Amino acid sequence: MPVLSSYLTPIALLIGSNIFMTTAWYWHLRFKEVPILHVILISWGLALVEYCLAVPANRIGSEVYSAAQLKTIQEVVTLVIFAAFSVLYLKESFTWNQGVGFAFIAVGAYFIFHKF
Repeated sequence: MPVLSSYLTPIALLIGSNIFMTTAWYWHLRFKEVPILHVILISWGLALVEYCLAVPANRIGSEVYSAAQLKTIQEVVTLVIFAAFSVLYLKESFTWNQGVGFAFIAVGAYFIFHKF
Protein backbone atom coordinates (compact mmCIF):
# COMPACT_ATOMS: atom_id res chain seq x y z
CA MET A 1 0.00 0.00 0.00
CA PRO A 2 1.51 3.37 -1.00
CA VAL A 3 2.51 5.77 1.75
CA LEU A 4 1.08 8.76 -0.14
CA SER A 5 -1.89 8.92 -2.49
CA SER A 6 -1.40 9.06 -6.23
CA TYR A 7 -2.26 12.75 -5.97
CA LEU A 8 0.37 13.55 -3.32
CA THR A 9 3.23 11.26 -4.40
CA PRO A 10 4.06 13.25 -7.55
CA ILE A 11 3.98 16.51 -5.59
CA ALA A 12 6.34 15.10 -2.94
CA LEU A 13 8.69 13.83 -5.65
CA LEU A 14 8.58 17.17 -7.47
CA ILE A 15 9.44 18.98 -4.24
CA GLY A 16 12.45 16.72 -3.81
CA SER A 17 13.52 17.07 -7.43
CA ASN A 18 13.25 20.84 -7.29
CA ILE A 19 15.35 21.03 -4.15
CA PHE A 20 18.11 19.18 -6.02
CA MET A 21 17.73 21.20 -9.22
CA THR A 22 17.68 24.55 -7.48
CA THR A 23 20.77 23.50 -5.56
CA ALA A 24 22.45 22.30 -8.78
CA TRP A 25 21.83 25.62 -10.49
CA TYR A 26 22.58 28.04 -7.67
CA TRP A 27 24.72 26.47 -4.87
CA HIS A 28 27.94 27.70 -6.43
CA LEU A 29 27.00 31.38 -6.25
CA ARG A 30 28.35 31.37 -2.70
CA PHE A 31 31.55 29.60 -3.79
CA LYS A 32 32.92 31.60 -6.71
CA GLU A 33 36.43 30.35 -5.93
CA VAL A 34 35.45 26.81 -7.02
CA PRO A 35 36.64 26.19 -10.59
CA ILE A 36 33.81 26.17 -13.12
CA LEU A 37 34.60 22.60 -14.26
CA HIS A 38 34.13 21.38 -10.68
CA VAL A 39 30.90 23.37 -10.41
CA ILE A 40 29.61 21.75 -13.60
CA LEU A 41 30.49 18.22 -12.47
CA ILE A 42 28.97 18.68 -9.01
CA SER A 43 25.86 20.26 -10.53
CA TRP A 44 25.50 17.38 -13.00
CA GLY A 45 25.57 14.95 -10.08
CA LEU A 46 22.85 16.91 -8.34
CA ALA A 47 20.84 17.09 -11.56
CA LEU A 48 21.03 13.31 -11.92
CA VAL A 49 19.29 12.94 -8.56
CA GLU A 50 16.77 15.57 -9.69
CA TYR A 51 15.93 13.54 -12.78
CA CYS A 52 15.64 10.34 -10.74
CA LEU A 53 12.86 12.07 -8.80
CA ALA A 54 11.23 14.14 -11.56
CA VAL A 55 10.75 11.34 -14.07
CA PRO A 56 8.82 9.07 -11.68
CA ALA A 57 6.89 12.11 -10.42
CA ASN A 58 5.62 12.74 -13.93
CA ARG A 59 5.01 9.05 -14.67
CA ILE A 60 3.02 8.54 -11.45
CA GLY A 61 1.36 11.94 -11.74
CA SER A 62 0.15 11.27 -15.27
CA GLU A 63 -2.29 8.76 -13.81
CA VAL A 64 -4.24 11.53 -12.07
CA TYR A 65 -3.09 14.84 -13.60
CA SER A 66 -2.97 16.15 -17.15
CA ALA A 67 0.40 17.17 -18.60
CA ALA A 68 -0.56 20.84 -18.20
CA GLN A 69 -1.44 20.27 -14.56
CA LEU A 70 1.84 18.44 -13.91
CA LYS A 71 3.81 21.27 -15.50
CA THR A 72 1.88 23.83 -13.46
CA ILE A 73 2.58 21.92 -10.24
CA GLN A 74 6.25 21.76 -11.18
CA GLU A 75 6.45 25.50 -11.86
CA VAL A 76 4.69 26.47 -8.63
CA VAL A 77 6.93 24.09 -6.64
CA THR A 78 9.98 25.53 -8.42
CA LEU A 79 9.06 29.08 -7.45
CA VAL A 80 8.40 28.20 -3.82
CA ILE A 81 11.64 26.21 -3.52
CA PHE A 82 13.61 28.95 -5.28
CA ALA A 83 12.14 31.68 -3.07
CA ALA A 84 13.05 29.73 0.07
CA PHE A 85 16.52 28.87 -1.29
CA SER A 86 17.31 32.45 -2.24
CA VAL A 87 16.28 33.76 1.18
CA LEU A 88 17.71 30.97 3.36
CA TYR A 89 20.85 29.97 1.43
CA LEU A 90 21.77 32.94 -0.75
CA LYS A 91 20.64 35.43 1.92
CA GLU A 92 18.73 37.54 -0.59
CA SER A 93 15.64 39.52 0.33
CA PHE A 94 12.19 38.49 -0.86
CA THR A 95 10.66 41.66 -2.28
CA TRP A 96 7.04 42.72 -2.60
CA ASN A 97 7.23 42.74 -6.41
CA GLN A 98 8.43 39.12 -6.35
CA GLY A 99 5.45 38.31 -4.12
CA VAL A 100 3.08 40.01 -6.57
CA GLY A 101 4.65 38.14 -9.49
CA PHE A 102 4.31 34.82 -7.67
CA ALA A 103 0.69 35.67 -6.84
CA PHE A 104 -0.06 36.20 -10.54
CA ILE A 105 1.48 32.81 -11.28
CA ALA A 106 -0.71 31.28 -8.55
CA VAL A 107 -3.77 32.82 -10.22
CA GLY A 108 -2.68 31.25 -13.50
CA ALA A 109 -2.28 27.89 -11.75
CA TYR A 110 -5.82 28.23 -10.42
CA PHE A 111 -7.14 28.51 -13.98
CA ILE A 112 -5.17 25.44 -15.11
CA PHE A 113 -6.87 23.31 -12.44
CA HIS A 114 -10.43 24.63 -12.79
CA LYS A 115 -12.80 24.18 -15.68
CA PHE A 116 -15.14 27.04 -16.48
